[in-house]
Amino acid sequence: MWRRNHTKELGCIAGADLSAVGAGKEGWLVESPNLHVALDTNSIALANRSLILILNWSQSIDVGSVMDSNLAAKIMPELSPIEAEYISAIEWLVFDDDIRVLAVGTSCGYLMIFSIQGRLIHRQIVNPAKILKIRVRGIKQDLTQDTSSEEVCIVMPGVVGRFDGSDIKSFLQQWFQESNSRLWDQDSDAFQDNSGNPVRSLPYQLWNVSKYGVCADAAITGVMPPPLMEIQSSQRYYCAVTIGDDAVISAFRLSVDKSRSLVGAILSKVVPATFSTIASLSKLIWRSEPNSPKKPEPKSQPFARASPLTCLKDHPRKGEKLTLSPSGSLAAITDSLGRILLLDTKALVVVRLWKVWQMRTGQRLLTVPCPKGTKILQPTYRFSSATASSSSSSYVPLEVFFLNGDSGQISVLNRFLY
Repeated sequence: MWRRNHTKELGCIAGADLSAVGAGKEGWLVESPNLHVALDTNSIALANRSLILILNWSQSIDVGSVMDSNLAAKIMPELSPIEAEYISAIEWLVFDDDIRVLAVGTSCGYLMIFSIQGRLIHRQIVNPAKILKIRVRGIKQDLTQDTSSEEVCIVMPGVVGRFDGSDIKSFLQQWFQESNSRLWDQDSDAFQDNSGNPVRSLPYQLWNVSKYGVCADAAITGVMPPPLMEIQSSQRYYCAVTIGDDAVISAFRLSVDKSRSLVGAILSKVVPATFSTIASLSKLIWRSEPNSPKKPEPKSQPFARASPLTCLKDHPRKGEKLTLSPSGSLAAITDSLGRILLLDTKALVVVRLWKVWQMRTGQRLLTVPCPKGTKILQPTYRFSSATASSSSSSYVPLEVFFLNGDSGQISVLNRFLY
C-alpha cells in the first residue's frame, strides 16, 4: 500500500561540528533538558548551559533550498560563576528582514541580546528567577482585531514579563546605527556605564501570576476588554494563560497603565544616562580612591496588577507544554496524563480534548510519524512595520519544521496534508 509522505526535506546540518553542544550520540537533540534550539528562516541556533552555536541557512518552499552548514558564530556569554548562572532559553528576534538578533535568557533572570556575529548588544535584569521561555508573537489590526500588539513575553516560575516590540525595534535600530558609525573592533561599551550596567534599559511590564501555584509555562494571548463596571481610563489589559503542577490551566487579566509605563520608559532611558554622565564628570574632577566601592546589584521592576480570572485543578494532572495559534485565539496544552486540551483564550473554555492513547485520525486530526530523535520547531514571529504589506513577506507562520538530531536532516511539514 502506498504511504504518503507528509514532509519535505530541506537540507542537512550534519556537516557542521556540533560536538560542543552534545552531538555525536544517539538522541542527543531530545534527551538533554539543557539543550535549546531556535529556528529562523535564515538561521538556526543551538545552546547548552554555557555555549551558543549559530548556523546560517536559507530555505524556500517553492524553489528549493540551500543549506550552509558553516558555523556563523560561536557565543560564550559572560555568566556568573558565583550564582552558577546558565543559559535557560533562546529565541530569535526578527524585524522586517533588516534586523535579526538572538535573545538569550539565563537562570538568574537576565535577558541578553546578541547579533548574528556574536556581539553582545544588550544585557538587562528582568527578575531574579530562571527564565523558562522567551515567547515572541504579534497580532495585526484588521477586520477581526480592534487593536494590534507585538511583544516579547518572558516566562518565569510564577512571573510573566512583557517587552513591547516597538521598544525593542527602536533600541536595536539605534544600536546598529551607532555601531556602524564606530570601528568594527569596538564592543558595545557606549551602551554601558563605568560599572558595566546598561545605560539604556528596555521598558517592560512584570506581573506575578503565582496565585494558583508556580507555572511551568505561560503566554500572553492578546488584548482583552476591561472588567465590567470599570470606568474607562488609560488602563490597558492583556490576558495571560499559565499552566503548571498545581493548576492545569490558569488565566489572569494583566493591567497596564499606559501613562505610567510611558513615564517609566522615559525615566528608564534618561535617568541612567544622566547618572552615568554625572559619574563620569565626577571622576574627571575628583580622582576616586584605588579601592572602588562594590558594584550595586541591579534591581528588577515592581509587579503590576494581575487579577485571577479562572483556573482548572484536576489532581494529579499537571500542565506541561503550551503553544498558541498565530492569532492567539486558541492554545494547545499537553498534560501529564497524555491529553491535549484546546483552549479558547477569548472565552477561556476548553473546546476540545484528545487522549493520546485513544486518538482518532480522520478529517479532524492527522498524526504525522516522526523519526526517533526529532525535535519539532517553528520559525519565530517576524515584527513588521505598520506600512509593510503582509503579502510582501514570504514568511508563513503556520509552517512546522522537523530537525532530526541523529541524521542532521531538516524537513518541513507539507502545507496540504490531504
